[in-house]
Amino acid sequence: MGITFTFVMVKPDGVRRSLVGEVISRLERKGLRIVGLKQLVISPELAERHYGEHKGKPFYSGLVKFITSGPVVAMVLEGPDAINQVRTLMGATDPAKAPPGSMRGDLATAIEENIVHGSDSEASAQREIGLFFRPEELLR
Repeated sequence: MGITFTFVMVKPDGVRRSLVGEVISRLERKGLRIVGLKQLVISPELAERHYGEHKGKPFYSGLVKFITSGPVVAMVLEGPDAINQVRTLMGATDPAKAPPGSMRGDLATAIEENIVHGSDSEASAQREIGLFFRPEELLR
């Protein structure tokens, strides 16, 4: 697969635990290039748009509450098969099921606070990049 883009976010627990550098280091060592990077506190409105597909599910309000609980670091990454590369580096959503060597397997402590988010498809990546970045903010 060719060069693609994906969206990655270090969640509030990762920022709070000073793991931003570790996450970025792992992504860059894999050969992914950061083309957009910012730290922000997500508004409830942005969180609701970001997690819109989960609206109505029992865990939805908890997701919104958690993601707005502190600063996050949002990134756009570029590289060969970037979405799948990031998904592999992150590991399973549940850290107990994530393999050693993955970010969640090594660093996360609970499924509700699992350090990092990454787009799961090209459509999700495009949508999430558009939510968090304006085109002029990206290095292309």
